[in-house]
Amino acid sequence: MPAPSLAVRPSETELLTAPALRRALIAGARRVIADRDQLNRINVFPVADGDTGNNLAQTLGSLLNGALRRRSRHVGELLQRIGNDAIDGARGNSGAILAQFFFGAAEQARGWAAMDAVGLAAAARRGADSARAALAHPVEGTILSVIGAFAEALEEAVRRDAQLAPRGGFAAALARARQALADTPRQMAALQKAGVVDAGAKGFVDLLEGMSDYLEGGPRAARALTEAAHEEAHAGCGDAHPAHDAVDPARRWCGECLVLGTVIDRDALRGALEAIGADSLVLAGGAARMRVHAHVGRPQALFDACAAFGQVEAMKADDMLRQQHSSDTARRVAVITDSAADLPEALAERYDIHLVPVRVSVDGRDYLDKVGLATADFYRRMAVARDVPRTSQPPPGDFRRPFEFLLAHHEAVLYVGLSRAVSGTLQSAEQAATRVGEGRVHVLDSVNAAGGQGLLAWRAAELAAAGGAVADIVAELERLRPQTLTWAMARDIRHAVRGGRIPTWAEPVVRLTGLTPVARFRDDGRLKVAGGLLARQGAPEAFARYVARRLPAGTRWRAIVGHCDAADDGARLLQALRERADVVEAHLVETGPAIGAHAGRGALVVSVQPAP
Repeated sequence: MPAPSLAVRPSETELLTAPALRRALIAGARRVIADRDQLNRINVFPVADGDTGNNLAQTLGSLLNGALRRRSRHVGELLQRIGNDAIDGARGNSGAILAQFFFGAAEQARGWAAMDAVGLAAAARRGADSARAALAHPVEGTILSVIGAFAEALEEAVRRDAQLAPRGGFAAALARARQALADTPRQMAALQKAGVVDAGAKGFVDLLEGMSDYLEGGPRAARALTEAAHEEAHAGCGDAHPAHDAVDPARRWCGECLVLGTVIDRDALRGALEAIGADSLVLAGGAARMRVHAHVGRPQALFDACAAFGQVEAMKADDMLRQQHSSDTARRVAVITDSAADLPEALAERYDIHLVPVRVSVDGRDYLDKVGLATADFYRRMAVARDVPRTSQPPPGDFRRPFEFLLAHHEAVLYVGLSRAVSGTLQSAEQAATRVGEGRVHVLDSVNAAGGQGLLAWRAAELAAAGGAVADIVAELERLRPQTLTWAMARDIRHAVRGGRIPTWAEPVVRLTGLTPVARFRDDGRLKVAGGLLARQGAPEAFARYVARRLPAGTRWRAIVGHCDAADDGARLLQALRERADVVEAHLVETGPAIGAHAGRGALVVSVQPAP
């Protein structure tokens, strides 16, 4: 595409250069990030899950930490970097649409050294058309409408004045975008009912207003946003309190991933996703790199469909129903754990406990534990896997996203994490916590895993539901932590030996003696062999006797019993434990890969904690 030209070319000072565009976008991105909480509060469409502000902030944050940190020689080069980074870092429906807008604008501006008003209008039009094409079913009254109004106003401005400078065209288009934002409630009944404008559209106007502050007055004006201007930016937004039926329970997961390929067929990919019932589809990017966003009933169905078109990376899945419930509650503290915790789904639902999935790798393919890959599916894949399945810690970004969301709706966040001694998961959470919340995110090492970690998260959420302050909840967990005990019995130690958890000499010893090893989480958070059982057919009952003998007398217990693809044995173990200990409340769960990948199928786990 040749560089834009006018019949009478503006002076060089009237061209939009790469340094000026970069600084303007930095100012715009910072304004959106500053307005994040307000955008969360007015989030109604497509789902009232209260995270549009966070999604736009994270999308633009990927630009601030990427393309906008580096100087570019030409506008075309800058926009190409921005487009690629936006596709890689896009979050949520509005974030993916904004990313596609940047990507389309970059395609138009390829090779341009600078940009005049005609070029700016052409790039905005290409971006607007590209953003609209990214959606399977475009809806008016959203960010799409405001982007389209912005592009249309730029085109009208240059038609009226062929010598217009980019700054003048931008000012006129911003005014049109503001009007289009004000019109969104008239275009969508859900917005009118809630008394708000569209959150994604408001975020786009925030971006334009931040850019305008720079373009009109330079860096000083961009920094010195007056209180009056701030109030104007929030006019008419109000607070939304949407009803729970705004989230379709059949499509409660907001799933995203990045698909890398050579020639990705957008229409074929869209058809494959619609075939699995995906809704709110956004396909942002090009033939080699495409960000996929969709609302689905099963995240793994989304990832599997995408895998047929290329390599799937950067998977994430957010439970919108749980997000919405969290945003509607008045609790001071939100509780979050990771998928190494074996927590009954009924308890997680009742107490609104959020989950960050650990990564699971089976035969070279990565999955999101308990979110993308159900535990039962993990054991089916494990049974036929060529290699030992492996688990890996979530990156800090997987924690930062829910931390930021929860802080927008609660005073504090408490993360109850997998033992530091066995995984780097806790360290990832700590890194994320230092970057958000100004001390409002509290990270607690459970010194445990599986049911033990689940018991601590359960107690934390129970106290939070009762209105407890974060300091009091942490103090109670620290008291309970040394009394929260976990044992695991492994019938087949081949996986633990192949994974390096047990020395190789132990395998023939166990096989020859018939000994069933029992391991326990120690006070330092490490899982170590503590003894063994000479039992085969009666192993569940023998394990119950082993545990009961080691429990302090006179204590009433809560228990979580876990099994690794051995539900009948798990039920026998729980029954035998009830007969031998004062268990007042207990749950049977399927233990996840955090232990199952090492203990192997057939393993059993017992976790107990003094009852309140």
